Amino acid sequence: MDRKITVLFVPLSISIALLAQQAATEAPTGFDTPTLSDNPGSQSVSNGIVQPPGDTFALDQSQFERKHSPSGPVGALGLGPVYNATACSDCHQNVVTGAGSQFTELRAGHLDANGNFANPVIPINGGNNAIMGRSIVNDRAICEAASEHLPDSENIHTLRAVLNTLGDGFVEAVADGTFLAIAANQPAVSHGQIHGEVVQIPILEAPGQMGIGKFGWKDQQPTLLSFAGDAYLMEMGVTSRLRPTEVTQVCEVNTGIEDVPDNLGLANIDHFAQFIRGTKAPPRDNALAATPDALAGHDLFVSIGCVTCHVETLTTAQAGTVINGGTYKVPEAIGNKIFHPFGDFLLHNVGTGDGIVQGGPPDTANKLRTAPLWGLHIRSRFMHDLASLTLDDAIERHKGEAEGVTGAYSALSPAQQVQLITFLKSL
Repeated sequence: MDRKITVLFVPLSISIALLAQQAATEAPTGFDTPTLSDNPGSQSVSNGIVQPPGDTFALDQSQFERKHSPSGPVGALGLGPVYNATACSDCHQNVVTGAGSQFTELRAGHLDANGNFANPVIPINGGNNAIMGRSIVNDRAICEAASEHLPDSENIHTLRAVLNTLGDGFVEAVADGTFLAIAANQPAVSHGQIHGEVVQIPILEAPGQMGIGKFGWKDQQPTLLSFAGDAYLMEMGVTSRLRPTEVTQVCEVNTGIEDVPDNLGLANIDHFAQFIRGTKAPPRDNALAATPDALAGHDLFVSIGCVTCHVETLTTAQAGTVINGGTYKVPEAIGNKIFHPFGDFLLHNVGTGDGIVQGGPPDTANKLRTAPLWGLHIRSRFMHDLASLTLDDAIERHKGEAEGVTGAYSALSPAQQVQLITFLKSL
C-alpha cells in the first residue's frame, strides 16, 4: 500500500515532466534533398535540425555535392592520388542527394599463415611502391603510376553497394543499449538461430573512446563524423584532421591536411556529417502500403521472422544526451524520435559474407550488417553486391542465421509470397 500511495502523490509538475520526456514523436520522412545543380537556390528541407552559427542546410548539402580535383587554388580539396569519386553525391544520389545508388566499390584481401583475413598489398608505380593497410581498392587515380591493379595473390574480393545515408542522423542517435538489447534478445526469439553481433569501433573524433559500429557494411564506423573522415580519404583521397595521412605519396599534388576549416570553422567533413544529420528518414510508398496485399504482407513479414533482424521501429535517445565519446549532443530535431528503418544495424552471417574483416574481430569475416529496408521501393538491385535483381531472389539468398526464415518464406503459398513482396515494395 505504501508504494501505491507514494506514486499517487508524486508532484504534478514532475509527473508532467516525465510524461513529456517519454512522449516520443515520429521522425519526419521525405525525399527532400533534390540535387542543387538541378534546383538552384536549394529546394531542400531538413528535419528541423539547428545549424551551427552561420551555417545552413543548403551550405551543408552544397559541400556534400562539391566536386574535387587533383589540384587547385590554396585550400582546394585535392583528389587522390587514388579515389573512387569526385564528390560524395557522385555515389550517394538516387532520386535525391544522400541516398544510395547502383555504384559499387571493390574490397579485397587474402588469408595469412594463420588463416586470418589480411588486407591486400597492391603494387603501384611499376612495383616500386605499394598501397596496403586497407581493404578497399580504388578504381581511379590522378596519374597512371598510382593506378591500382588487384594481384592474383589477393584471392578474397567482393563488390559492395553504396549505402543510403538519408535518415542516418536518427540511427546515430539511438542509445547503445538499444542495439545491445536487440542482440541479446535475438537468440531467444529465434530458437538460438539468429544472433546479431555488436562490434566496438574507435571513434576518430574522440581518441581513446569506443562506440558501437553502425555505419558501413561491416559496421566499421560508429559515428557520422568518423564515417565522413574515413570516406573522404578512402573514396576521394582527401585528407582531414581525422584521417591526415594519404595512402600513397605517388603523384601526390597537395601536402598537409587538405580539408581545412572554412570561415565558419567547419571542415568539409563537418558539413558532411551535419548534412546527413539534417536529412529526413526515407519515406514509404504510402499508397501501396495501404493496400490489402501490403497489409497482409506486413503480417507475414512479422510472423515468419523477418522482423527479428529487419527491426521495424527504433527510438532515438532524449534530446541533450551526450554521445560519440562526449563529442556530440543529440539535438532537439533528432532526440526522442521514432523511426522505421527495418534493420537492426548488427552483423549477421546469412551465407553471403565476403570474407573481409573491417574494424571487427576475425569472426566478422563472413558477417554483414543487416541491410535497412527503408527506401527499398526506389531500388532496382539488392543485397550487398547488388547481384539480386528481384526481391524473391534476395530472400532466397538468405541462408546461415536466416535459414529458418527463408524456409518459412518458401513454405508460403504463391499468393502469400506476392503479399510479402508487395509489402517490401512499399518500404
